[in-house]
Amino acid sequence: MLKASIVDLDIYDPNVNLRLDERGLAEQLGISRTPIREAIMRLEQEGFVTTLPRRGVYIKRKNLEEILEMVVVWAALESMAARLACVEATDEEIARLRAIGTRYTTEKAKAKISEYSEANIEFHLCILQISKCRMLEEMAERLFTHLKAVRRRALTDETRADRSVVDHTEIIEAIEARDADRAGRLVRDHTMRLHNYIRRTWIHIAGEAEAEAATASSAAARNGSDSAAH
Repeated sequence: MLKASIVDLDIYDPNVNLRLDERGLAEQLGISRTPIREAIMRLEQEGFVTTLPRRGVYIKRKNLEEILEMVVVWAALESMAARLACVEATDEEIARLRAIGTRYTTEKAKAKISEYSEANIEFHLCILQISKCRMLEEMAERLFTHLKAVRRRALTDETRADRSVVDHTEIIEAIEARDADRAGRLVRDHTMRLHNYIRRTWIHIAGEAEAEAATASSAAARNGSDSAAH
């Protein structure tokens, strides 16, 4: 329950409260603080929260480099899932993918962006499911939980929503044709467009403070590499 609440939270909203109140959560859920502490420990191991000395437990915002790496891995996993779907999925399962992917026109997606964001997630998870590769699906879903907030904010850009609807249609057609090479390429390209968008618009997604921190971190990393080379 706690993890689901974190995943559904817009953690890049500058006004959102990222601090987890252990006592408050226990009172709200009507349980002792022990299971709350255990849940927080698991969430910290999975990278969802961080404990700051003398300050408490906070939901962790991923930095730019972490997000970009996750998107690259996601692209590789879902690309393989699309290839497998061309071979393993039944006609009924592919029809279900089409029903999900064609639920929104470009105009409807822009008009109901919050609803489309959820449908978009459902579409990508469906590709993973019909690949029939459980390990691949589990790996991708773990990544997806970390990326959900970023993907949701990216879709508030109407041009992204337009492109997403078009891409989904092409991906469906490739899987229907059982063209594994094309399906894999289209899914990879679709996800890497998100990668490029995030890199270009990180200040819009994460806010000025987070963007400046990412820039400083990248500069420090480059300087460290330069020093090591000399």
